[in-house]
Amino acid sequence: MVYTTHEVTNQVPELGDYNLYLSDPALQEAVQREGAQWRHASLAAYGARLGLMQTRQWAHEANRCAPELEAFDRCGHRVDRVHFHPDWHRFMRMAFLQGMHASAWADPKPGAQAARAAAYLLHGQIEAGSLCPVTMTSAAIPVLSKEPLFDTLSSRLYSLQYDERDLPVADKAGMMIGMGMTEKQGGSDLRSNTTQATPVGAGGRGAEYSLLGHKWFFSSPTSDAHLVLARHEDRLSCFYVPRWRDDGSKNPVQIQRLKNKMGNRSNASAEVEFNDARAILVGEEGRGIATLIEMASCTRLDCVLGSAALLRQAVVQALHHARHRRAFGRALIEQDLMRSVLLDLVVESEAATVLAMRLARAYDASDEPLDWAYRRILTPAAKFWICKRAIEAAAEGMEVWGGNGYIEEGPMPRLYREAPVNSIWEGSGNVMCLDVLRALKSKPDLAQALLASLVRDSAGEPLLADSANSLLSLLSGAQAGIESAGRYVAQELVLLVQANLLRRHAPQAMADLFIQTRFGGRGGRVFGVSGLGALPAGLFDRAWRQ
Repeated sequence: MVYTTHEVTNQVPELGDYNLYLSDPALQEAVQREGAQWRHASLAAYGARLGLMQTRQWAHEANRCAPELEAFDRCGHRVDRVHFHPDWHRFMRMAFLQGMHASAWADPKPGAQAARAAAYLLHGQIEAGSLCPVTMTSAAIPVLSKEPLFDTLSSRLYSLQYDERDLPVADKAGMMIGMGMTEKQGGSDLRSNTTQATPVGAGGRGAEYSLLGHKWFFSSPTSDAHLVLARHEDRLSCFYVPRWRDDGSKNPVQIQRLKNKMGNRSNASAEVEFNDARAILVGEEGRGIATLIEMASCTRLDCVLGSAALLRQAVVQALHHARHRRAFGRALIEQDLMRSVLLDLVVESEAATVLAMRLARAYDASDEPLDWAYRRILTPAAKFWICKRAIEAAAEGMEVWGGNGYIEEGPMPRLYREAPVNSIWEGSGNVMCLDVLRALKSKPDLAQALLASLVRDSAGEPLLADSANSLLSLLSGAQAGIESAGRYVAQELVLLVQANLLRRHAPQAMADLFIQTRFGGRGGRVFGVSGLGALPAGLFDRAWRQ
């Protein structure tokens, strides 16, 4: 006898094929507004490809099957190979074809940074691990472009062809650059680094050195080269470390192990040792940290973009679930308290998107002081704030799903595990806030441009004006003890810019809701604590409709 104990009902269908770009009005409007409208058609095509169920399955497999280290071959030769799942290589090829690793530098026309940012926001919603090598390669280009060796690298750095073969750069069609900064004893305190660089000849910029030491985090370890920080005569300098030597032998950058990370599983991060590894001095000798700060501005922007992408996908998944799941006789999205939570997430996501895209535009060639202020001051503040908000949003989206959100077959656990990494990489929250304070003090002209814009843009809205004036009073007062207020300063900078961007570019109902919940004392420390009563329903359809 075959018995049927129950019928399966009220289970949410899997999210089907959809276009990530065309279903996101806020992103489309930002692309137009920030000067990248010429990229609309290709972004629509990319959004369609990323939104396929098959593509999401590739992402699942690439993260389920983590990279594996092969330190030695079967004969005992040191090879330091890392084997990735084939679907990882699919996403890398997709990212390279979009030019996310180089296009904004290869063809720096108006809107180039915004166009790249939009593609990054789409890609990061589906597979975030493959963004790491893309980010580092892109950030390395403006540093390397000032060096003589760039002439031999530029054609491969600008190539749209992803070449995963482990060969000397001269034999490849494309290349990637990684980074190796932190050591086990220092972490963010780069001045405690101990890796030693010894000149092979006379030394100096562009000369060859030998490295002896280690790196505790060495991201994308099979990249064709890495930029690393090492010490020479008690001064820290930046070095270009190729994976292969000119004579065709493997440079002795020896992988000790791959990190067993909580998230970002598709991407490999390693511990390595330099055992007489050959390197070339990049930038001015003894100015390694200053050289890397130039890179950090770009990598921090990508942390903002990556977190905005995760936040967006959490909202999409939460809305899809709430529209199909029923409880107590009604769909979740019809229930008032759930609507408060969902709408708060919707507002947070659009605020993150408009800010991320505005920041990207500031990285286009510009002499405007406000753009430079956004790059130097607002970018680290946005990295601090949006990366943390994405963590909370991923958890809230998982809770919308209930118990099903906690199960690995679904998308929410990977989103949740992925979210914290952008808060940590390229400088954790406190490092970002200290950098904001440092920039406000050391760049008074940029600080004045930014703060004046906040006062000007907030005029006519009492809640924003009061917040802007309070921030100015704090920053213009005694600096003793200001460090303890670093997180408050970063938070207020971001919230004020987001509020004013929404006032200019979003529906009034969304801007009003953001202001009331972030400045009017009507919001809470978790999503959905608004106390505003009836909420505008039309914002759900704006946020996402398959």
